[in-house]
Amino acid sequence: MIELPLLPIKRKLKSIAVLTSGGDAPGMNAAIRAVVRFGISQHIQVYGVHKGYSGLLEGQIEPLYASSVANIIQRGGTILKTDRCEAFFEKSTRKEAAHILERKEIDALVVIGGDGSFTGASLLETETGFSTIGVPGTIDNDVAGTEDTIGFDTAVNTAIEAIDRIRDTASSHDRIFLVEVMGRNAGYIALLTGVGGGAETIVVPEHRKPTKVSIDAISKTVERGIKRGKSSSIIVVAEGNTPGFTQLIAAELEKKGHAAKVCILGHTQRGGTPTAHDRHLASVMGASAVMYLLNGKSNGMVGVRDDKIQLVPFSKVIGKTKPFPDEMLRFAQVLAV
Repeated sequence: MIELPLLPIKRKLKSIAVLTSGGDAPGMNAAIRAVVRFGISQHIQVYGVHKGYSGLLEGQIEPLYASSVANIIQRGGTILKTDRCEAFFEKSTRKEAAHILERKEIDALVVIGGDGSFTGASLLETETGFSTIGVPGTIDNDVAGTEDTIGFDTAVNTAIEAIDRIRDTASSHDRIFLVEVMGRNAGYIALLTGVGGGAETIVVPEHRKPTKVSIDAISKTVERGIKRGKSSSIIVVAEGNTPGFTQLIAAELEKKGHAAKVCILGHTQRGGTPTAHDRHLASVMGASAVMYLLNGKSNGMVGVRDDKIQLVPFSKVIGKTKPFPDEMLRFAQVLAV
């Protein structure tokens, strides 16, 4: 079980703000709730920023109270809304954002999001000295410096539930199904979904060229199953950054005599009630962000390693590639035999 770090208080905070940025992820509301209620327990006024950095620039900032975050822990999405703000790429814009926060007498900013969101937070502090701290919220689990991110567990469980249903149809009709899950540049959802869903093959971005995959290898796996008496197969494919990639695989399999149906799960993986794991993770991470700020730490992200919370400097997170667990993919291949 991940626990809140016990750190000495070295800095007095009058008020802090929290925002969500980038893609939404189940569990973000739990993180917001934790920031607000733990902050209040430390006699800190907490403000909510609506619509991410865009809302910050527009001054959409309002005080949050314990009652403001009541009954949100079970809700997907984010009550603060989110946005991708291109204007924040400009240094002058970040300077104005710091002025807006300072005029509100806010001492620090908690940013819940992914790599892009943390880039903005890090530049904001580096350029203006305004304290920022990140909480990793993304279903892709592709943020360096942490073994887990808010929303990942829920997305995987959503995909596995869908695969369980699809397998019933695949078995009933003796069909091959290509199930596309989210993950443009990272295959973590595909990997865990494939292992948990008993997929015969898992296709991830880390092990393929942008527009090509080994159709022969997939075909051989399908044919091996047929020889063993299997009449259906499930192939999990991460969407990748090539539009229509899963349909391309289906077309190539068709040429080899294997008709395949394509099922794209899409944004169903982003929404829905967060799992108990994501609620717990988000709650501890949100409160830990406040704890680190009180400890005088900032310009970093709250991460998890070996079930322990740690603060990872943004410099070791932003733009870094998270190592892919190749051994787990090989393990999945063994189980698919």
